Amino acid sequence: AYHEFPPDLFSQLQRSKGAVVVHALVMAYMFVGLAIVCDVYFVSSLEKICEKLHMSPDVAGATFMAAGSSAPELFTSIIGVFIAKGDVGVGTIVGSAVFNILFVIGICGVCITQTVVLSWFPFARDTLFYSLSVLILILSILDAAVTWYESLLMVLLYLVYIIFMVFNQTIHTWAMSRVGNMNDSLDDTSSILTAGGVKNYQSYGKTVFSKLSFEDACFRFMKTSRFRSLTRFRSAAFIIILERRRLIRDSHLMRRQNLKTFSYDSDATSYTKAVCRFILSFYLFSDDGVWSIIKWLVMLPLNVILYFTIPDCKQTRWDRWYMITFIMAIVWIAAFSYVMVWMVAVMGYTMGIPDSIMGITFLAAGTSVPDAMASVMVARQGQGDMAVSNTLGSNVFDILLGLALPWFVKTAFVSPGQPVHINSNGMVFSVILLFLTVVVTVAAIHLGGWRLNTRLGVICLTCYAVFLTLSCLIEFNVFGYVNPPMCAE
Repeated sequence: AYHEFPPDLFSQLQRSKGAVVVHALVMAYMFVGLAIVCDVYFVSSLEKICEKLHMSPDVAGATFMAAGSSAPELFTSIIGVFIAKGDVGVGTIVGSAVFNILFVIGICGVCITQTVVLSWFPFARDTLFYSLSVLILILSILDAAVTWYESLLMVLLYLVYIIFMVFNQTIHTWAMSRVGNMNDSLDDTSSILTAGGVKNYQSYGKTVFSKLSFEDACFRFMKTSRFRSLTRFRSAAFIIILERRRLIRDSHLMRRQNLKTFSYDSDATSYTKAVCRFILSFYLFSDDGVWSIIKWLVMLPLNVILYFTIPDCKQTRWDRWYMITFIMAIVWIAAFSYVMVWMVAVMGYTMGIPDSIMGITFLAAGTSVPDAMASVMVARQGQGDMAVSNTLGSNVFDILLGLALPWFVKTAFVSPGQPVHINSNGMVFSVILLFLTVVVTVAAIHLGGWRLNTRLGVICLTCYAVFLTLSCLIEFNVFGYVNPPMCAE
């Protein structure tokens, strides 16, 4: 893959003596750029498209919203198939799938302060399609070659998933009437909204009273299980935004009070010392301090370029430009993904690490961090089923479209009749380990009583560390010869 990209500015000797750090920084900058483009511009344009097409929330979440959160993995796979011609795309999506199901769920379990109850139906639905996706992927790459009909089968399975989501509410009602709720005693549907904006709800056997604003109370009411999952997810996000604004407002109020206190100090020396302490704490430890200034300066070139090249369709004046936003966001996602894979190829070549390992580790974590942060924030709001379903649904898209669609285009149109070759036979074992992670996660959640807690988080994080260790050892031919060595020059 190293020779499929433009020549590097540094020689192999220079990179081995430290210049490779430059490539690592550029790769990290591309991760941030992808996160900004996807979260700020691409998802907003997709929401506008779904609104214009009058799509139901379930179908929109399974198609366009999944594409918005998984766009980096999709374009990484495209570049891996058509440009790098290696295993970087497969490794990225396999590693991203394991990262989502083990690391994200593990971090959610460790970071939350209370036990969160998981709903069995969305978890069982997404796990079923995810398991089928992994099994078909194993059968497809078992002979180290993917044909057009194997990739077409994966795409068709994703269409079945979309059809299932169309009738999700009906199937959910039928399943609940047959099986029932496995955690009725912990259901949050007893939440009520009073006219005064006071919410009285049952939370794990304890009655909690909290005085809220009417806006906050409405969003908390819409976060209950009476509403669809996409509505609940958005409501949880709005609650986070409201709490963030409240914290900022309170911090500004405290600063104004501190300034008033300083102004009444009659002693000039004490006044000067107090102001100096205030300025020091303000710039070093507050949200508007020196670290925010450094962050702003680092991100300034990226934000300026994106601001002047992509119209923000969330603003009123660009509301009708959502298709231009969609197209330009795709252009920048493709550009950032290209540079990101380029840097990863150079780093892997310099350090003698196979493309598959670079995809499973660096690219998988980098492209999945925004989803991980979103899932953790939602889990802290008590919506653990949203966090888990978000990770599983993203994995279904990654495998059935992120991998299968570039494969199908390559084998059916670009090079008809010629299969896509998988360089490393170790990828089969990595995908088998991926399927085992699904089994372990399902068993841990079921045995834990469908609760997302610290214990489940520690189990998932431990399994993720074991997966990375075994995958790297397999790719380095520790357990047998599966991956051809890199050509010497």
